[in-house]
Amino acid sequence: MTKTKSKGKPAARSTTRKTGKPKPRVRSTPASLKTTAKPDTKHTRIVTMLRSPGGATIAAIMTATEWQQHSVRGFLAGVVRRKLGLNLVSEVTDKGRVYRIKDGKGSSAAAVKQAA
Repeated sequence: MTKTKSKGKPAARSTTRKTGKPKPRVRSTPASLKTTAKPDTKHTRIVTMLRSPGGATIAAIMTATEWQQHSVRGFLAGVVRRKLGLNLVSEVTDKGRVYRIKDGKGSSAAAVKQAA
């Protein structure tokens, strides 16, 4: 005959429940007091280059971002055209194919805000 060891009494649980809401996190600085500086990201640099009157070539964007050619093309098609909904036009010049954002579709403030 084998005896099983008894584990003893189970630990007593507290019967009182906390019903109050947890304390909210404390923010160091209110959001309204922070300065809203435009971040210098690759996306904002590209959008700024495309908004210039001269536009930008893929080679110029490649040097500014250190991206490869297929990454720049994917950004132009996926982010600039689809996600931001900007009117991206391209034309062949003596410098090669130049891309620029033609105003008329999408707002400039919303595009830069979304690009960041």
